[in-house]
Amino acid sequence: MLSSEIRARLIELAHERVAAERAGLAGNRSYMDDLESEIVAYRLALVGAAVTDIAVIRGELFGRQFG
Repeated sequence: MLSSEIRARLIELAHERVAAERAGLAGNRSYMDDLESEIVAYRLALVGAAVTDIAVIRGELFGRQFG
């Protein structure tokens, strides 16, 4: 999954959280905990994807690093 796709999913999840709170689901711990777990997983995935993107760009600019 590309970092842009992960970011788009995080935005969707943020909208889902707002919609759930507006619909009165903030008290539904099971649903909200599941949603928060998914948000955390996607945040971690975004960090990994961003680091990979940086490494790829660095490799393209400066070549393979040795040592």
